[in-house]
Amino acid sequence: MEKAISGRIYDIVEIVGASTKGWEEAVKNAVDTASRELTNVRIAEVAKLDTLLVEGEIMEYRARVKLSFKHEIEPETL
Repeated sequence: MEKAISGRIYDIVEIVGASTKGWEEAVKNAVDTASRELTNVRIAEVAKLDTLLVEGEIMEYRARVKLSFKHEIEPETL
Protein backbone atom coordinates (compact mmCIF):
# COMPACT_ATOMS: atom_id res chain seq x y z
CA MET A 1 0.00 0.00 0.00
CA GLU A 2 1.36 3.47 -0.85
CA LYS A 3 0.26 6.83 0.49
CA ALA A 4 1.01 10.25 -1.01
CA ILE A 5 2.17 12.86 1.49
CA SER A 6 3.18 16.39 0.35
CA GLY A 7 3.96 15.26 -3.19
CA ARG A 8 6.05 12.32 -2.02
CA ILE A 9 5.24 8.63 -1.96
CA TYR A 10 5.44 6.60 1.24
CA ASP A 11 5.15 2.83 1.66
CA ILE A 12 3.28 1.48 4.68
CA VAL A 13 3.95 -1.87 6.33
CA GLU A 14 2.27 -3.42 9.34
CA ILE A 15 4.34 -5.41 11.82
CA VAL A 16 3.89 -6.87 15.31
CA GLY A 17 6.34 -6.29 18.16
CA ALA A 18 6.33 -8.24 21.40
CA SER A 19 7.65 -7.83 24.94
CA THR A 20 7.30 -9.49 28.31
CA LYS A 21 7.58 -6.08 30.02
CA GLY A 22 4.89 -3.91 28.43
CA TRP A 23 3.29 -2.38 25.35
CA GLU A 24 5.74 0.51 25.14
CA GLU A 25 8.64 -1.92 24.86
CA ALA A 26 6.67 -4.01 22.34
CA VAL A 27 6.31 -0.92 20.12
CA LYS A 28 10.00 -0.08 20.56
CA ASN A 29 11.01 -3.64 19.65
CA ALA A 30 8.91 -3.49 16.48
CA VAL A 31 10.33 -0.13 15.39
CA ASP A 32 13.94 -0.98 16.29
CA THR A 33 13.83 -4.30 14.45
CA ALA A 34 12.14 -2.91 11.33
CA SER A 35 14.50 0.08 11.22
CA ARG A 36 17.45 -2.28 10.74
CA GLU A 37 16.00 -3.34 7.38
CA LEU A 38 13.94 -0.33 6.27
CA THR A 39 15.37 3.07 5.42
CA ASN A 40 13.72 6.45 5.86
CA VAL A 41 11.13 5.26 8.42
CA ARG A 42 9.10 8.37 9.21
CA ILE A 43 6.02 7.46 11.25
CA ALA A 44 4.99 4.64 13.57
CA GLU A 45 1.27 4.32 14.27
CA VAL A 46 0.11 1.89 16.93
CA ALA A 47 -2.86 0.14 15.34
CA LYS A 48 -3.71 -2.42 18.02
CA LEU A 49 -2.55 -3.61 21.43
CA ASP A 50 -3.17 -7.09 22.82
CA THR A 51 -1.72 -9.62 25.24
CA LEU A 52 -0.96 -13.30 25.25
CA LEU A 53 -2.54 -14.95 28.28
CA VAL A 54 -1.61 -18.27 29.84
CA GLU A 55 -3.94 -19.50 32.58
CA GLY A 56 -5.24 -15.97 33.03
CA GLU A 57 -1.82 -14.34 33.42
CA ILE A 58 -0.16 -11.99 30.95
CA MET A 59 2.80 -13.69 29.33
CA GLU A 60 3.45 -11.25 26.49
CA TYR A 61 2.42 -7.77 25.39
CA ARG A 62 1.98 -7.30 21.65
CA ALA A 63 1.68 -4.16 19.56
CA ARG A 64 0.58 -4.06 15.93
CA VAL A 65 2.40 -1.09 14.41
CA LYS A 66 2.01 0.57 11.00
CA LEU A 67 5.28 2.06 9.77
CA SER A 68 5.57 4.50 6.90
CA PHE A 69 8.81 5.09 5.08
CA LYS A 70 9.76 7.20 2.10
CA HIS A 71 9.48 5.32 -1.18
CA GLU A 72 12.76 5.49 -3.05
CA ILE A 73 12.42 6.00 -6.81
CA GLU A 74 15.30 4.75 -8.92
CA PRO A 75 16.85 7.65 -10.91
CA GLU A 76 16.63 5.71 -14.19
CA THR A 77 12.82 5.54 -13.86
CA LEU A 78 12.42 9.32 -13.83
